[in-house]
Amino acid sequence: MDAPKNPAPRRKNQTAASARRAGGRRKIRYAVIGQGYIAQGAVLPAFAHARKNSELVALISDDPIKLKKLSRDYGVERIAGYDEYDALMASGEVDAVYIALPNHMHLDYTLRAARAGVHVLCEKPMAVTEAECEQMLRACKKQRVKLMIAYRLHFEKANLTAVEIVQSGKLGEPRIFNSTFTMQVNDTDNIRLHQETGGGVLYDIGVYCINAARYLFRDEPTEVFAVTASNGERRFREVEEMASVVMRFPGDRLATFTCSFGAAKASAYEIVGTRGSLRVAPAYGYSEDLKHVVTIDGKSRERVFPQRDQFAPQLLYFSDCILNDREPEPSGQEGRIDVRIVNALYQSAKTGQPLALPRMRKQVRPAGRQQISRPAVDKPRLVHATPPSGKK
Repeated sequence: MDAPKNPAPRRKNQTAASARRAGGRRKIRYAVIGQGYIAQGAVLPAFAHARKNSELVALISDDPIKLKKLSRDYGVERIAGYDEYDALMASGEVDAVYIALPNHMHLDYTLRAARAGVHVLCEKPMAVTEAECEQMLRACKKQRVKLMIAYRLHFEKANLTAVEIVQSGKLGEPRIFNSTFTMQVNDTDNIRLHQETGGGVLYDIGVYCINAARYLFRDEPTEVFAVTASNGERRFREVEEMASVVMRFPGDRLATFTCSFGAAKASAYEIVGTRGSLRVAPAYGYSEDLKHVVTIDGKSRERVFPQRDQFAPQLLYFSDCILNDREPEPSGQEGRIDVRIVNALYQSAKTGQPLALPRMRKQVRPAGRQQISRPAVDKPRLVHATPPSGKK
């Protein structure tokens, strides 16, 4: 993700919101905001698999070299700097934005799109604080625009099949969720390592573990506890190296996970019931095959889910919600709940005490019918963007 050095000031846009809602159009026109690693590595290539109802029409970045090269590679004529964002939103050329900016900028760029009547698909975490999430929800509701948070695994077959296995009762009563999500973030300029940009392991990768526990247990935690640790390396001077978490769910079910920016790559979760268990490993990646191991009464069965494009399904689904005036799942409410939990976990880590959460209720959760399959994309050549490891 790249970030504007001097974000344009907010201003009221008087353009009629109805001009942005794509009434009667067959395709939703998108602008992608931010041309960092996730945008270049996954979002932009995904439009080739979402042509049915989605079209990439504009790119925004403060890097003219990125804009020149990416606009040529993807055949996009409309390019703009961050200081031109409001003008683009008011132009009538864009129906929706995909916000791939650092976490601390999600609020501002969502509010400005909503004021112009432009729909918002925002990367997770939704924002840095629950109060920011609530502002985003209110603004989009007021302007009657759709807001969806980019939880790509809500459309991915391996994870949705895991939901179905747990719901089927094959594992018995689900009692335990445990997960590990780790990676090396060596690039000291990476936004994940800076507090002012909303960095930290719980915001960036812990949110996957939180969300998975919630959709597998089909419930919300009532109490959370967290501890953080760092090995003293300079790269972790602003954010924690790692965090371990315990979440209590209704029925005295427990979810635990550890996430880290200073350990070898690992991505797995296991849910254990009274009769059996399901392990998904890797679980959270988008550039590799995902694998299930189901063990029931001591007998194990393995299934591999081939790598697929996990970003095109989000575009297809969100565009369909806009065109058919349906509320998306995952909604802004989904994003708000996860941010509330992240905020509570950091508070717990600071005080060294468990923290009770107010009862949260959510009616709609990801289900198998949301699964959308598109072939994997070829690895694109990046322009002035590096993966978190810092290695090309």
